[in-house]
Amino acid sequence: MDLSVIGTLRENIKKVMIGNEETIDLILTAFFAKGHVLLEDVPGTGKTVMAKSVATSVSGEFGRVQFTPDLLPSDVVGLNFYNSSTNEFEFKQGPAFCNILLADEINRATPKTQSALLECMAEYQITVDGVTRPLEDPFFVIATQNSLENLGTFPLPEAQLDRFLMKLSMQDLSFEEEFALTNRFMNAEPLKTLTAVCDKSSVVELQKQAREVYIHPELLGYLIRVIQATRNHGRINVGVSPRGTLAFLAAVRSYAMVQGREYVVPEDIKAVAVPVLAHRISMNIAYDTEKPAEAALAEILSSVNLPTEDWKAR
Repeated sequence: MDLSVIGTLRENIKKVMIGNEETIDLILTAFFAKGHVLLEDVPGTGKTVMAKSVATSVSGEFGRVQFTPDLLPSDVVGLNFYNSSTNEFEFKQGPAFCNILLADEINRATPKTQSALLECMAEYQITVDGVTRPLEDPFFVIATQNSLENLGTFPLPEAQLDRFLMKLSMQDLSFEEEFALTNRFMNAEPLKTLTAVCDKSSVVELQKQAREVYIHPELLGYLIRVIQATRNHGRINVGVSPRGTLAFLAAVRSYAMVQGREYVVPEDIKAVAVPVLAHRISMNIAYDTEKPAEAALAEILSSVNLPTEDWKAR
C-alpha cells in the first residue's frame, strides 16, 4: 500500500493553510472514504480557502456554486435547452459535473435547490428529465455554511445532513500560527501559486485501498456498540441510522490509512466519532450544554468498554 500521495497532498495544502492539521486530515479522510464534508464556522475562518486548496491539489475538474436564495436546481445540475440551429433539445451540464464541487454557503439556497445535490452525493449520478448521467470518479463535495447568520438562510434538512460523511469546523489558531499566517499572506497569495500534486487516478486508487484497511472484529464490535448506545441514550431522541454505521466504518478505515496504517486502532474510532456522528443524531432540547450532541458522544465513548487486542492480527 503506497501512501506517499497522502503526505504529498497534506504538505501541499499546508502551503496555504496554517494550522488546522486535524481538519486537513479529516477532509482527506472523507475524500478517500468517498464521502462529503460540511464545513461550518463563523465567517473569515478559511473555509473556502481550505476547500479551494484541496481542489487545487488534485488535477481534476473543479466546480463551484455560490448558493443564494434565487438559485435554481438547474443552476446546479444542468438543464435541457432547445437549440434552434439543430431543432433539437440539448443538455447543458451544470457545475455539479466535476470531480470536486465547492457548494459555498449551501444553507442560503432554498430546500428545493439544496435537494438537487441529494442524488449526486448519494448515488454519484444526476437525473434530469428522466435521463440519468453518471458522475466521473472521484466526486467530492465540500459545502460551507456560516454558523452565526440565520437571516436569509434555510437550515439543512436531516436527509441532506445525512449525505455528508463529516461535519467539521475550522480550528482556532495559536498566536504563533496566526503570526505565521500574517507573514505568509503579507506579500503573496499562496493559493494563486498552488499547483496540483496528485492526479485523479491516484485518488481513485487510494479510495480502493481505504476499503482494504483491516479492522479487528473486536474493534468492529466496539464501533457497533458505540452506534447502538446512541439509540439508547437518555438525552438522544433519535440515534444513528444503519447508513450512519456504514459511514462510520468507512471513515474509520480511511482515517487509519491517512495516518499511515493498514489496520485500525481504537484512536481512529475516537478521532472520527464526533465529526461523523454528531450531525446524525437528534438531541433532547433539555440538554443543557452548548454542543449537546458532542457532549453525548463523549459520554458514550468513555462509557463503552474498549477491548484490548493485537489490532494487526488477521
